[in-house]
Amino acid sequence: MISGLVVAEIENSPPVVRSLFDEILDVCEVAELTAFGEELANSYVKSGVVGAKRFFDALHVATATLSGCRALVSWNYRHLVHIEKEPLYNAVNKIHGYNEIAICTPSELIEYGS
Repeated sequence: MISGLVVAEIENSPPVVRSLFDEILDVCEVAELTAFGEELANSYVKSGVVGAKRFFDALHVATATLSGCRALVSWNYRHLVHIEKEPLYNAVNKIHGYNEIAICTPSELIEYGS
């Protein structure tokens, strides 16, 4: 699953990146952005998980959470894949009645030797 936010971000990428992304879209579901996602992202900001300038990072987490994803995969070490951030996002999720979500890098999901 890919967030609609990622789709929007890719539109400004170089043609080669857009071309590769278009290939991925053929096999992925796109999680649409919703008002509920914006509300949850605002809750992350209000709770101090991330600052207001990082709203779109929070929106990525909210969209994945509301889409029922078990994990959000990112290379963003500062605001997403951060040992202190994941429990904070999940505390807000719990308050609002949502499931926890793992936040990790692509390399953490790769199975070796299977």
